[in-house]
Amino acid sequence: MIDDAVWGFDQIFSEFGEVVTLPGRQISNESLQDCDALIVRSRTRVDEELLRNSKIQFVGSTVAGLDHIDQLYLEDNAITLSSAQGCNANAVAEYVISAIANLSHDYNFKLSGRTLGIIGVGNVGRRLDLKAKQLGIKTLLNDPPRESREGSEHFVSLEEALGADIVTFHTPLTFSGIYSTHNLLNSHNFNHIKKDAIIINAARGGIINELIWKITPTKANIIDCWENEPNINPTLQKSAYWATPHIAGHSIDAKFMGSFMIYKELCKSLKKPMNDKIESLINPELRLINDENLHDTLNSIYSFRDDNEAIKDISNFENYRRNYPERFEWKHFETQFELPNNND
Repeated sequence: MIDDAVWGFDQIFSEFGEVVTLPGRQISNESLQDCDALIVRSRTRVDEELLRNSKIQFVGSTVAGLDHIDQLYLEDNAITLSSAQGCNANAVAEYVISAIANLSHDYNFKLSGRTLGIIGVGNVGRRLDLKAKQLGIKTLLNDPPRESREGSEHFVSLEEALGADIVTFHTPLTFSGIYSTHNLLNSHNFNHIKKDAIIINAARGGIINELIWKITPTKANIIDCWENEPNINPTLQKSAYWATPHIAGHSIDAKFMGSFMIYKELCKSLKKPMNDKIESLINPELRLINDENLHDTLNSIYSFRDDNEAIKDISNFENYRRNYPERFEWKHFETQFELPNNND
């Protein structure tokens, strides 16, 4: 059983047996009774209710987050879990840089010398840190789990990061433990956000308390991840500079990598040799962009304004997300303006 929004499911997974597909929200316990493996995106809650009395022995999640997976249940029932953490990290970093470039243009401020507070410096945060520095932006990194392992030399407190000119969130959504991120930005610390700050959430809904956010003045809000998707907060949507339908990581490259990472793990689980042709499914011709500044170059590659416009009618949220336009990452373009890269 595969979520029908999984990229290339027919080309990549048909060699393993009969493929059955459904929209992620429609995958049910009943639909899984004859299935041995389940491959999902974020719209399917994988837990005992879904898997009880099924034959599922392998669960693959082709997205970066894991808050839709009951990992303990899978472990207790000897069900193999494979996730594609990091698959869309570069796509999300590119989304954030595009947002910042558009804001810089529309609000007439220079990027050089601005401060960017990056909350969560994992797969996305690391890439964003590298790209931002190449544009002359000073980064303030906050990541308590990494700081506990690596020391405090390269990290700042949450309060200091929240005081940056631009604050962007890239943590997982967790509800327990000493590093819980649910309502990480809440009434007790929203006062650290400057009134002319820019806030970006391209991580998960629920990391920022939306009830507080919608009444807190800022220069601009970029919101891609929401509580209660697809029934998003209309007040926040209307006031946002960009309100997009959880698509920051939806590049073709990221979708392919999500599928490919699970493909490799399924081959490993079944002790089956990999098909070498799978890895080269994404190979578009290099495209030329002639613009000579960051703002125009990035908007010529892909305009996220279109995503914002697409869900002005909130009822379009889920349909647009499921039928998202083709978007390739920067590496597929030859540009006059030198774009920041990951140096990896």
